[in-house]
Amino acid sequence: MAVPSFPPRLLRTRLYEQVAGQISAWISDNGLQAGDKLPAERELAQRLGVSRATLSQALVALEVVGVVEVRHGDGTVVTARAQTSTRIVEAIRSHADRLPEVIETRDALETKIASLAALRRTADDLARIDDALASMEADIAAGGRGVEGDERFHGAVTAASHSLLLARLMDEIGDLVRETRLESLGQPGRPQDSLAGHRAIAEAIRAGDPDAAAAAMHAHVEMVSDVALLREQQ
Repeated sequence: MAVPSFPPRLLRTRLYEQVAGQISAWISDNGLQAGDKLPAERELAQRLGVSRATLSQALVALEVVGVVEVRHGDGTVVTARAQTSTRIVEAIRSHADRLPEVIETRDALETKIASLAALRRTADDLARIDDALASMEADIAAGGRGVEGDERFHGAVTAASHSLLLARLMDEIGDLVRETRLESLGQPGRPQDSLAGHRAIAEAIRAGDPDAAAAAMHAHVEMVSDVALLREQQ
């Protein structure tokens, strides 16, 4: 006698996923287009009856899947017409599912890149690294997340490795790394911690110490990879 099959187990919808779905539905129902602004976070949180922390996580998730962009000084802006709540949750979970593999790949590539940068960096390379650090520091001091400065820093370190193939590989996973960057820098206190990690990497590269540069980069990637989205899956 055949064993009867059962429907697949139901997935528990996390609160921030529900909130992301509600915001997406609100965008669609109100016909918002790219460039339109959402209400201020405090107002949105009150309307939805959730904490600012939960709302912030929902907005980061929507930013990662390309629905909105959180701009310092300009609020949250719609970047694409919202999809259905179900598709939004599916997109968020798809992102979460590939995060561990992206983190592993990034760690392997960037650890080697930092090591080579310590051996091959030029004065111009160091100047670009310092400029990226200054840019990130200024953005964070002004209340931003330092996303652009973070991206510039890692790009400068990659350029300092003077490895065309490693640079191409980093470019191949660039969009996926940007997703993890948005997710990480959306964590409370993470921009300052990330900047501190960058400084440790820069110091090791400046000192010409490949082992210290590799260790600092590994520690940095490990730290920035500790994100709420992964912790909630465990």
